[in-house]
Amino acid sequence: MSSPLPTAGPPRRYLPLLVLLFAGSGCSALIYEIVWYQLLQLVIGSSAVSLGVLLATFMGGLCAGSLLLSRLPFAKQHPLRVYGKIELGIGAFGIVVLFVMPLVDSVYTAAVGHGLPAILLRALVSALCLVPPTFLMGASLPAASRWLKASPEGVSWMGTLYAANTIGAVTGCLLAGFFLLRVFDMATATFAAAALNLAVGLASFALARRAPEFDPPKDEGRLRLAPGAWPVYVTIALSGASALGAEVIWTRLLGLMLGATVYTFSIILAVFLVGLAIGSSVAAVLARTSRHPRALLGWSQMTLAAAIAWSAWQLANSLPYWPVNPLLSTSPWFTFQIDLVRCLWAILPAALLWGASFPLALAAAADREGDSGRLVGGIYAANTFGAILGALAFSLILVPAIGTSHSQSLLILIVTAGGSCVLAAASLRPARGAALVAAVVAAVLLARGVSPVPGMLIAYGRRIMTSLGRSQVLYTGEGINSSIAITEWDDGAIQFHVSGKVEASTESYDMRLQRMLGHMPALFHKDPKSVLIVGFGAGVTAGSFVVHPSISRIVICEMEPLIPPTATKYFGSQNYRVMNDPRTRIVYDDARHFVLTTPEKFDIITSDPIHPWVKGSATLYSKEYFELVKEHLNPGGVVTQWVPLYESDPATVKSEIATFFEVFPNGTIWGNDISGGGYDIVLLGQTEPAHIDVDAIQARLDRPDGRRVAASLREVGFGSAVQLLSTYAGRSEDLKPWLRDAEINYDSNLRLQYMAGLALNVSVENSIYSQMLAYRRFPPGLFVGSDDTLRALRAGIDSR
Repeated sequence: MSSPLPTAGPPRRYLPLLVLLFAGSGCSALIYEIVWYQLLQLVIGSSAVSLGVLLATFMGGLCAGSLLLSRLPFAKQHPLRVYGKIELGIGAFGIVVLFVMPLVDSVYTAAVGHGLPAILLRALVSALCLVPPTFLMGASLPAASRWLKASPEGVSWMGTLYAANTIGAVTGCLLAGFFLLRVFDMATATFAAAALNLAVGLASFALARRAPEFDPPKDEGRLRLAPGAWPVYVTIALSGASALGAEVIWTRLLGLMLGATVYTFSIILAVFLVGLAIGSSVAAVLARTSRHPRALLGWSQMTLAAAIAWSAWQLANSLPYWPVNPLLSTSPWFTFQIDLVRCLWAILPAALLWGASFPLALAAAADREGDSGRLVGGIYAANTFGAILGALAFSLILVPAIGTSHSQSLLILIVTAGGSCVLAAASLRPARGAALVAAVVAAVLLARGVSPVPGMLIAYGRRIMTSLGRSQVLYTGEGINSSIAITEWDDGAIQFHVSGKVEASTESYDMRLQRMLGHMPALFHKDPKSVLIVGFGAGVTAGSFVVHPSISRIVICEMEPLIPPTATKYFGSQNYRVMNDPRTRIVYDDARHFVLTTPEKFDIITSDPIHPWVKGSATLYSKEYFELVKEHLNPGGVVTQWVPLYESDPATVKSEIATFFEVFPNGTIWGNDISGGGYDIVLLGQTEPAHIDVDAIQARLDRPDGRRVAASLREVGFGSAVQLLSTYAGRSEDLKPWLRDAEINYDSNLRLQYMAGLALNVSVENSIYSQMLAYRRFPPGLFVGSDDTLRALRAGIDSR
């Protein structure tokens, strides 16, 4: 039998089993985290404020659990029994959250408004759902750590448990992002995580029966620290703040570079966690043998300043210019490998040092006679509290105020302050004091040398290498929710970019699409008065309604406050300065959240182009969302929805169309082609069966008050109602055979974002459009008009 740890500790032979249990616990925790974020975004929205509130409550639960473990009614039992009960509780709460959320949804929807009260209510909703399970998650490591002595060897094993938990988190992140949610749904992922909790809990009970009885330390429940340990808590709090701040910044920048899909975010998070796991594993070994853990902690933070500078340099000066063309391979799995390498190269060094910070802080603050559970809980709480402040400050305040480059400079200064704090508190020899001063000066110089983010990266993202030399950047800005850019292409077209992708431009095909999204529903409706536009974009879609004389109310829902004024400056003539129109009201909120909570109904609801492969956008393409839209239409109301054929594949497009037709069974499709080839389409749905009076539409265009509408259409190549309606590309009943195998995008699975993310670099738009047109027939009963008009329309449709 192996010799036991000194005094009151468990035999070593049981510790590898505990390490394995903690890996399982970490795996389930990350599955829950990803599922809960996806689930709660459906209710409170996905704006930066909503996600900030959600993150704060999640991390706050962890912090509270780590501090208040001793107050649990069963906390005095054997540590492994306590840990087992915690795991069972996490699994139970995980399932409860899944089923209680629809009830919370209905209560929240009835009570919510806008402004500060709405933000507070979002915080309350997040807290009700997340604090109970996250409280238990935060208590799990301190609970099990009570089985270990606060000796160097015991502290080393605590660091090993933390590392194992992080390794499990890597597995959970990849399992949820690439398999459970891609193939199944949120319920399946939740049950898988709960099964892990059940297995870990039962195994912990079994281990407690076989292990020796627990002999609590004399000072159990009282936190005893090594003399002068307070700088350690300050340092680990600053380390947590910088780690979450860096994750916010680097996720944003790498999302530009790699494409903001669900897979990209899973890869970034996995790499970050891998670094934490490796760093904490190495530091756990060092904590066992080092006689100066505080010095190690301090110098790890000073080295971290250089690692952050390395990441900042790579993200601004190197990685964007690697000779990578994502269009060379249509297989996403090859692209994922390249993305993984770029993430490892950029952020792994810093993540390693953040991972090392936790075990070193435990060793630096430990007292051999103190309660090890309270020690771990205190260090974990300080680290988590700092993480909360870092995540909120950088995402909601610092990045919008000073930008990502200056924010990275601030990160360097924060970790330098943390390292200096713990090193200065120690008695330093003159030579070591001089080394500290030199390190601080070097860190300040590194902070001053952080380069700004390239404008071409903000504009073209993953396509930067194929766009260099062809475009001039006119403007860049980093807002609270997204980064935006305005460029001029080499043919003179002005382009509008959001987070590394072109959202709109003055190119003829883009202008035509945006005008179709606005003018078609306005002309199909007999007398439209009110309209809701999801997303401002360049404002061209919203601006299309300005010229319609009957429109008296234009509501635009936009998440990023930077966008409307910037778009108005560069696209004012194209969007008829809709932002400044007295009929316009702009609501700065997540569009789905607005539709969910507003009591107002509209004659028309449309959307500016929103790419379905962008993480979170699938909530605006789900069956439940379209049902919400339908509920907010007045009688005779019309809805239009953009669907891109480019950067997509047949399965993705079929899913988008079939989901829309599930709610609008009389829906029609209108094509925006380029020289007869596929580009994108407009889906149009109505609350009642559609009948389009071609002659009546033409008469409205010919009236004096319709001349501005007619002129707006002529600008994009539609000289008459017949030419506009000749874009007809099919309707639901004709496409049933083609859509037979389509997957419906539900809120419960948001399958679309996983399908679309795999097709990001696919270019088969001509093939998709040809497949659709093969089912197109001239629709009897849809169009009404004179014989001459209908003959001209039939000829126009057949010619496209």
